[in-house]
Amino acid sequence: MTGPVLLTDKMGATAILTMNRPEARNALNPELVEALTAAFVRLAADDTVRAVVLSGAGPAFCGGADLKTLQGLQTATSSQNMADAARLKALFRAVGAFPKPLVAAVHGPALAGGCGLVSLCDVVLASPHAAFGYPEVRIGFVAAIVMVFLARQIGERRAKRLLLSGRAVGTEEAVALGLADRAVAAEDLMEQALGEALALQRGAPGALALTKAILWRTSGMPLDSAVDWAGQINTFARTDPDMREGLEAFFGGRKPNWSPP
Repeated sequence: MTGPVLLTDKMGATAILTMNRPEARNALNPELVEALTAAFVRLAADDTVRAVVLSGAGPAFCGGADLKTLQGLQTATSSQNMADAARLKALFRAVGAFPKPLVAAVHGPALAGGCGLVSLCDVVLASPHAAFGYPEVRIGFVAAIVMVFLARQIGERRAKRLLLSGRAVGTEEAVALGLADRAVAAEDLMEQALGEALALQRGAPGALALTKAILWRTSGMPLDSAVDWAGQINTFARTDPDMREGLEAFFGGRKPNWSPP
């Protein structure tokens, strides 16, 4: 296939990222990994973007790591394999630390690294055709990086069952496990995802970014350290321009006019 591996569109203040390797189930080859990482870094700094919707072209959302790439790395040097792993780490860090609301529109299978991407999104909407899972053990591989985020999202015991079995679950079970937020009819999926993104933009950009940063930074911290760090953010937020604007708008009976993040 020729053409960009990642499509970028925009509706109002919502950016739409579409993984565009449908012939390979949007598998994460180095080109797509680098394109996604660059896009999230760019959109994080773009003040005209308030939220992002992530989707995939073709029948799958994302089938995970490109197996052809992994096969080629069988004869690669240790440093080459480390470089490939570093690319993946950079992607998941860029997505996890993304300061703006991120909505996943999952219309088909989201497996392995694809499910890892989903686990880092703030809201996950799934059609009845979606599937979620980590099949790595079935090909002798390990979901090493993405399992960290999975365990944070749904808890270690539930994560263990998915990771050790390698099985995929449908939308209904994914919602019950906490992998997805709600099921949406396939024909309404993108409209609903854009609606979620728009609803999340009602919050102040700075407050949204700080909220996501606290959740990202404090997960796994010792309780006392987490409370101390969150207390510092609380002190900072009290005098932030968004706080002043929010209070003035509330007492003035008007909608707030948020500044860029």
